[in-house]
Amino acid sequence: MLPSPVSDSHLPTTDHPKRRCTVAVTGLNAIDSPGPGVAVIRALREAAEFELRVIGLSYEALEPGIYLHDLVDKTYQLPYPSAGTQVLLERLREIHEREGLDVIIPNFDAELPNFARLVPRLEALGIRTFLPTLGQLEARDKLNLRAFGEEHGLLVPRQRPLHRADELAAAAEQLGYPLVVKGKFYDATVAHTLEQARQAFHQLSAKWGLPVIAQEFVPGHEINVAALGDGQGGTLSAVPMRKLYITDKGKAWAGITLEDETLLQLARRFVQGTRWRGGCELELMRAADGRLYVLEINPRFPAWIYLTAAAGQNQPAALLRLALGLPVEPWTTYAVGRMFIRYAWDLITDNHEFHQISALGEL
Repeated sequence: MLPSPVSDSHLPTTDHPKRRCTVAVTGLNAIDSPGPGVAVIRALREAAEFELRVIGLSYEALEPGIYLHDLVDKTYQLPYPSAGTQVLLERLREIHEREGLDVIIPNFDAELPNFARLVPRLEALGIRTFLPTLGQLEARDKLNLRAFGEEHGLLVPRQRPLHRADELAAAAEQLGYPLVVKGKFYDATVAHTLEQARQAFHQLSAKWGLPVIAQEFVPGHEINVAALGDGQGGTLSAVPMRKLYITDKGKAWAGITLEDETLLQLARRFVQGTRWRGGCELELMRAADGRLYVLEINPRFPAWIYLTAAAGQNQPAALLRLALGLPVEPWTTYAVGRMFIRYAWDLITDNHEFHQISALGEL
């Protein structure tokens, strides 16, 4: 399977003047457990039809994307999601008054409910998004995933929500060891003993809150699919990737695109069943008997999303077109065997830049 040319029906390269667009992107923490923001921006920068001004939206002063000035033109800090929608709206209004935002692309699970609630008010300001609805977010939530799988014929490992550490023993008796202990938004630990499970529970609850989720361990090969839904049940893009190297945090440090119609069908079934709107990632496990289990469905682009652009389906650029109300036709082909290998390097910046973002909330 070869990559399809990027045609006018997908992401046009045109002789007409480029469309100017100011797009704000979150998720700039390009660390060992990276956010998707930097990869999203890299893909957006390759959309030849746009002349982009990219505004970074950060939560911490040490998010590396803040200082990647070849990718990010200006950065503003946002209040943490726990501050609520009104505080977020006020900050976005301030930024919009200065920058004239056309589109915002949020990339963190924890911030998406606030942004989804604000969609009508953002549109009133002239800021566009292309986000899943609150109902769609709830349908694929970790706590509801098992029921969703049963409704739509998807295999999901057995799981139990945990509100207290003393519930772990009963969960382990039901689900067995190894036991996967998962945070409400992020992170997971494979526990082989009750003591390990308790330690994971306390760490994850302190970081992400309650409930913590105990999930049945399914041995096999990890596979991920990045997909883009049009909000009407149609899948505009789906690119499967097998992890070649996984960090101790469970993050893919290397991966390769796969040719597998079963994976694409599963992604289409999810998008159709939810009428998914925007980007998402299906985290899957292929068991020894070949069956595919859905471990998680992340409601935004994954950190490896630039691989979709490299494989011929630039999902972030397509989402930008959708947010602007421009047409996007479904892709049918992509490059199989295209690999990514993540690497770490030392980004050098000046101390005054760090102090400026820390003290003033912008850089």
